[in-house]
Amino acid sequence: MKLSEYVTHDAVGLAELVARGEVTGAELESVALEAVAAVNPLLNAVVETWPAEGGGASAGGTPTAGAPLAGVPFLLKDIGVTMAGKRTELGSRLAEGNVAASDSYLMRRLRAAGLATFGRTTTPEFAYSITTEAVLYGPTRNPWDLGRSTGGSSGGSAAAVAAGIVPVAHATDAAGSIRVPAASTGLFGLKPTRGRVSMGPDVDEIFSGLAVQGCVSRTVRDSAALLDAIRGPESGDPYFAAEPERPYTEEITRAPGRLRVGVLTQGDGRRRTAAPVLDAVSRAAELLTSLGHHVEEATLDTGVSWEEFVLANARLWTANLAPWLDALATAFDRPVDLSTVQPETLAGHAWGRRVTGAEFVGALGVRNTVARAVGRRFERYDVLLTPTLPELPPRLGVFAEGVEDLDGLGWIDRLFDRSPFTVAFNVAGTPAMSVPLASDPATGLPIGLQFAAAYGREDTLFRLAAQLEEAAPWSDRTPAVRAGTA
Repeated sequence: MKLSEYVTHDAVGLAELVARGEVTGAELESVALEAVAAVNPLLNAVVETWPAEGGGASAGGTPTAGAPLAGVPFLLKDIGVTMAGKRTELGSRLAEGNVAASDSYLMRRLRAAGLATFGRTTTPEFAYSITTEAVLYGPTRNPWDLGRSTGGSSGGSAAAVAAGIVPVAHATDAAGSIRVPAASTGLFGLKPTRGRVSMGPDVDEIFSGLAVQGCVSRTVRDSAALLDAIRGPESGDPYFAAEPERPYTEEITRAPGRLRVGVLTQGDGRRRTAAPVLDAVSRAAELLTSLGHHVEEATLDTGVSWEEFVLANARLWTANLAPWLDALATAFDRPVDLSTVQPETLAGHAWGRRVTGAEFVGALGVRNTVARAVGRRFERYDVLLTPTLPELPPRLGVFAEGVEDLDGLGWIDRLFDRSPFTVAFNVAGTPAMSVPLASDPATGLPIGLQFAAAYGREDTLFRLAAQLEEAAPWSDRTPAVRAGTA
């Protein structure tokens, strides 16, 4: 298979070719490595590659019977998942050289799906940012504009998928880390419901339930197929979402019906939504109306002030971060200082150490208030539509400006100011997706639109996403840097 042909197929399409014997896993692995060589020197999205493993399909083997994605090249984000014998360095010098002793539950399911995992992608240090510019790896560059951010924290995975290295890649999301990179690079990205995918066995939840596992992809059906492969509880999970009525790969073949859609254009923070993004929301609302949905302006009352919302999240984030760093420092006999972590991480560590037990419990109480308030919005609406980001992808280096002067709260405030629409759905635990419906006429940069639904209603989102993909296809929009093209 030629590289120019490989990049035209999504993961489901490649798996079908493997199943029919038209291509082997070894051939796909070879062409994926060719794609890495072609574009990664420009993007810095892939940290490391190794001989692929997955479903018996790599090295020309026979795919595992019934494995839905057998032989499809796949990349792991360098955090949130462990693969036995492979490094997972969390984007940080503090964990540099860390090798996983065993597979996490998610990794076992990725193997069972037949995915041929052959490397790992960049992430900001400890996934503690919405831009992927870790000191350990260097900045990851956006294939649409090499001077701009890919978003974060799944920025490496997003750049790799957008540039054609793989059709789908692992991602996580604690504050927008699937949706922000998807919006920044013109991809589809769905954040599942809290408890949909197991975090075990080494942890029960990450960042007090704010984080979830998922992927970024170029097509809706790829995200549906991957979520079908990894969803479901494991022994010892603290909670889990009820299993869907039918597979998501079936949901995308079903019409969504006439949905009640509430539209929000401005976030609660200081940053106002830019004109190109406002125009994209307006055009998306018009498209939804033309498809028969009821669309109206809406608000999203989280039940707390923006300042209280940011403070509670800062306490949850930093109180989780501090002991994580301390454990790594002990394990590797390294200090927690500027020789091992970045200034924003060090500030979060110091701030988190001062969070009291009472303050932490109070932050969990705010999480409950927000979850109840957001849940009530979905009694009126089936779906909420917002911008994914209020602006176009920022230039590299913007997030680091003056970071030495920020404390732990100040860093979280900066992140939330840049992404005011995504975080509420992490706090509430409800599913949300970024759909690449638009682009900026002046720059050609992609613009993502966020759609959120009630707890456990990924089915609603997948049905709507498939309808939108058919009505306003985005597959013909490709970035300047893409494997297999001149």
